[in-house]
Amino acid sequence: MGERKTYFVTTHADGGWKVQAEGASRATSVHKTKGEAVSNAKELARSHQPSQLLVYKQDGTVQTEQTYG
Repeated sequence: MGERKTYFVTTHADGGWKVQAEGASRATSVHKTKGEAVSNAKELARSHQPSQLLVYKQDGTVQTEQTYG
């Protein structure tokens, strides 16, 4: 089993939402809505198991945490 990859859904500077992998210097993807970002992040996390997904609220606190694999 490989090392666990962690993905984050957080606010983006343009007012949208971004998906970013831990250690990455740039966003994997940027979305207009949080729902779109979460959907994309779930697909990434499921396809790169073992993985973890952390979804943040606008205030910077963790809303949900999911583990895959």
